[in-house]
Amino acid sequence: MATGNAAVVAPPLRPLRSAWGPLAGESSLRESLRGSRDRLTVRPASDAGWQLSAARPLVELRTQAEAEKGSPWPQPLVSDYARYFRDGNRTAYEGLVASRQQRLTRAVVMAAVAGPDRVGWLDEVIDGAYLLCEQSSWSWAAHDDVFTRSGEVVPDRTLPYLDLGAGEVVAQLAWLDLVLGDALDERAPGLRQRIRQETHDRVIRPFLDRFDWHWLGLHGDVHNWNPWIHSNIIVAALLLVDDPGLQAQVIARCIEGLDRFLASIPADGAIDEGFAYWWNGAGRALEGLALLEEASGGVLNPDLSVICALVAFPHRMHLGGRWFLNVADGPARAHEGLPWDMLHRWAVRLGDSEAAAHAAVFMDAEPDPDPRSGLGRVLTSLTQLSSSKRRNEGSLGHVLRPSWGTYLQSVQIMVARQAPGTSDGLTLAAKGGHNGEHHNHRDVGSVVVAVDGVPLLVDAGQPTYTAQTFGPDRYQIRAMQSAWHSVPAPFGLEQGTGSSFAATVLQEPTPEDPTLALGLGAAYGLDHAEQWIRTSLMNRELGSVVIDDRWNLPAHPPEGTHDVDITYLVAGTVRVGSDATATITSVGIPTVISHVGLHLRWKPATAVVLVDEWHLDDPLLSDIWGQKLTRIRFRMPEETRASGAFTLTVEAAND
Repeated sequence: MATGNAAVVAPPLRPLRSAWGPLAGESSLRESLRGSRDRLTVRPASDAGWQLSAARPLVELRTQAEAEKGSPWPQPLVSDYARYFRDGNRTAYEGLVASRQQRLTRAVVMAAVAGPDRVGWLDEVIDGAYLLCEQSSWSWAAHDDVFTRSGEVVPDRTLPYLDLGAGEVVAQLAWLDLVLGDALDERAPGLRQRIRQETHDRVIRPFLDRFDWHWLGLHGDVHNWNPWIHSNIIVAALLLVDDPGLQAQVIARCIEGLDRFLASIPADGAIDEGFAYWWNGAGRALEGLALLEEASGGVLNPDLSVICALVAFPHRMHLGGRWFLNVADGPARAHEGLPWDMLHRWAVRLGDSEAAAHAAVFMDAEPDPDPRSGLGRVLTSLTQLSSSKRRNEGSLGHVLRPSWGTYLQSVQIMVARQAPGTSDGLTLAAKGGHNGEHHNHRDVGSVVVAVDGVPLLVDAGQPTYTAQTFGPDRYQIRAMQSAWHSVPAPFGLEQGTGSSFAATVLQEPTPEDPTLALGLGAAYGLDHAEQWIRTSLMNRELGSVVIDDRWNLPAHPPEGTHDVDITYLVAGTVRVGSDATATITSVGIPTVISHVGLHLRWKPATAVVLVDEWHLDDPLLSDIWGQKLTRIRFRMPEETRASGAFTLTVEAAND
């Protein structure tokens, strides 16, 4: 179904177009992609290289695969699909889909490493692949437009929706076709043809025929769906599209799409969705570019300056251990199973020794490849690590970080360290930005403070997604509200939504003076940015973090209350003293074994202290923070409500 082009925003300079020019055209691609299947790093299971992978214990993956082998497969039902439209629940359907695909990934790996004894595992793979072909929709219900088009809650097979879910399914089928194709032809003739037909109908034709997919970025709004879906379609085109002309057409369109994403990346490589989404945005783009280079035999060489900046971003956001600065919809603790090997290869290639060393430590700390990351990442990890896994002397507690910290001007984020190059002592993160960022929370002006790498003044992060998460009531969710971030609340106001509700940078940090001063007035709809000024600084000499708020507000509040509050969100155990001090310890935060603490003191001492506990019943939040988070609100004395100052000093607590 061709829906045509609407008005398209003129693109900025495109890095891929500039670097590749006619090489990325369809006629050139037909030639450079000839024989591409044989150039890929991931090889068929018959290749001798899999003997090295077979030597790895793969204990967890093997144990689970053997336990589920021969049992009934997870079966997503239409009632699960319909729940999203009925009550907003996403996990009932998406959880079953994920379980099915993770089981299939384990079966493919077992078949690949089993050698001549793979027959039993082949049947497992055949059943899983066929179930995906029979699955009425590859889209996740939360993305399907069936309800908005027709009012129906049953997926329409004649109008497949091409989303993240569909991209993941088609890439999984493509990878298993590469690794086990010949064996599938012997064991289940016709299955590979069925996979190709479903791929054509559900992914290739909708991709080529429609120009209204929001993730294409044709209207200038480019987000992480763009590289995630395009990179998966590249896999499908290389491995499941046999017609050279059609293959070249699809790849050329994917290159255009990735180019729009890369053109949207600022010079400093910042991702406004933060560290967690880097892996399924920028990381997917890097995987797609690496695959294009392999497939073209090096003709499509992606050595671009924008990639250098992207590769450094995860390193720059590190607090300590598995803790990273989280903004927007991101958890504060990194998931296990991230493809650090992919990041390591890029960092080594680009000569970024700091990013390479950082990634190498995490790479070596990871367990076996995690099926949750997708079959392509698992196979690539097994292939790469079997022959080149690097051992390191470092540990997650002692990995090197950028010396003083970092400042990313495009998103107005500062990370400053008390002890340059390590997580020892205090780390301060301060954020400006605006409230129209992707996956945005109302967090303009927020701060995070960690001690020995463990955040104690925190950002709650991402709760479980539901229909409300991306609907008109998004900011009724507590985790998204400025009232539950470490920011001010002049007149009790919530920050507004949209790019106009922004910070103004009044002072940028330097290595010698790690101070970020922001005008926050516009974030609350006030007349002038400097009606509220927040200055966040790391005082290395004194071993303290200072957050200084100064304001000069209108005589009468525009709305809200007459109260002027300054809020801090705290993880761990809080004890408020009677002398304008408080202590915070990491007791109660899961995974933190060696407990650390902070000491807080503030002026004026006459500020009223209000403490609210947020009991966490969302598993995504409680897994990170434990049973609760605590909000400390400092309510300003009446005489300072219109004009005043409040200073919070934070120091590491001595045992």
